[in-house]
Amino acid sequence: MERKGNELKIIKDFYERESSVGIILIMVTVLALLLKNSPFAETYNLFLYTPVEIRFGALDIAKPLLLWINDGLMAVFFLLVGLEVKREILYGSLSSWSQAALPVIAALGGMTVPALIYIGFNRNQPIALQGWAIPTATDIAFALGVLSLLGKRVPTSLKIFLLALAIIDDLGAIVIIALFFTAELSHVSMAIASVTLVLLFIVNRVSVTRQAAYILLGSVLWVSVLKSGVHATLAGVALAFMIPMEAKEIDGTRVSLAERLEHDLHPWVSFLILPLFAFVNAGIDLRGLSIREIFDPVPMGIMCGLFFGKQIGVFVFSWVAIRLKLAVLPHGVTWSQFYGVAIMTGIGFTMSLFIDSLAFVDDKIYQYADKLAVLLGSLVSGVMGYLVLRYNRHNRAS
Repeated sequence: MERKGNELKIIKDFYERESSVGIILIMVTVLALLLKNSPFAETYNLFLYTPVEIRFGALDIAKPLLLWINDGLMAVFFLLVGLEVKREILYGSLSSWSQAALPVIAALGGMTVPALIYIGFNRNQPIALQGWAIPTATDIAFALGVLSLLGKRVPTSLKIFLLALAIIDDLGAIVIIALFFTAELSHVSMAIASVTLVLLFIVNRVSVTRQAAYILLGSVLWVSVLKSGVHATLAGVALAFMIPMEAKEIDGTRVSLAERLEHDLHPWVSFLILPLFAFVNAGIDLRGLSIREIFDPVPMGIMCGLFFGKQIGVFVFSWVAIRLKLAVLPHGVTWSQFYGVAIMTGIGFTMSLFIDSLAFVDDKIYQYADKLAVLLGSLVSGVMGYLVLRYNRHNRAS
C-alpha cells in the first residue's frame, strides 16, 4: 500500500508540474520566433552559436551553445525519462501486461502510422526520408499541459494512460536515435563507455546510494558516449537504468535514490532544460518562407503524420486491441474521450524538434519549413484534442 500511495503521489506531482510548463514552452517559442524574425535576429544567432569549450588535459570538448544544449542538457532530460520508464516498469502503469497492454499497443500504432504517412509523402527523396521519425514522437510536458486545462472533465485513468503512452513514445524515440542516428563509431570511446557501465552496475549491486558516485561515473559515461559517435543523450538513459530503485529508510520515510533524483530533476527539466531547448530550436526564419514551401513533401509529411497519423495509429490500434481482448479501455473513459486524447498525442513539439535536429543537421535544407511543420502539426493537434474533450457530452469529474 505504501508503494502504491507513493506511486500515485509521484504521478500527481508530475502531472501538476507539467500543467504549467506547457505555458512556459509556448511563451519561449513565441519569443524565439519574434527574435528570429526581428532586427534582433543576429543577436539571437550569436547566442545560439556562442562557442563553449571545456579542456581537461588532452580531452577537449568544443561546441556552440546550441549543441551543448542539444547534446548536454538534453542528456539530463533523457536521464529523467529513463528514471520514469524504470519506475513505471517496476512499480507503475507498465508493471504488468494487463496495465501496460493498451499504452504499449497504442504507442506502437502512434509511431508506425505517422512514419508510414511521412514515407508516403517522401518515398522518392533519399535525403527527405531521413526525417521519417520526426512525426512519431509525443511531447509529455505539452500534451499533459493541454490536458490539465480541462481539469476534472477528464478521468484520472485517461491522464495516466496519456502519461504512460508518452513515456513509451519517448522510449521508442530513444531506440530510434540509437539505431538510426549513430555516426561512425570510435572503438576506444565505446570501450571506455562499456567499462563505465560495468562500474555503474557494480556500484548499483553493492547498494551505493550516494548521488556523487553516479554523477561522477555518469559524467565519464556522457563524455565517452559523446566521443564514440553514438548520440550523447543515450548516456542519460543508460545511467538511469543503473541508479538503484530499491527503497531505503531515510528520516522515517522509505525512498529510493532513483525516486529522489527524479523528484530533484523534475523542476530543472520542466522549467529550465525544456524551455531552453525550445528557445534555441524553435527560432524559425519566416521571412524567406513561402506558402508553397509549407506544402512540399517534407512539411506535409510531418504535419499529416502528427495530426492524422498519431490519432489514427493510437485510436485504431487501441480499438483493435480492445476488440480482440488484448487490452481494456481505461476505467470510466468513453470512446469519444479516448479519441480526444488520441488527437493530443500528435503534440510532438520538443521531441519532434529534437529528432528533426538529428535528421536534418542543416537548418536551411528545407528553409525551416520542416520545423514550422512541427509547430503547426503540434498546434492543430493540441487545439483539436482540447476541443473534442472540452465539448464532450460524456465528461464528468474523476
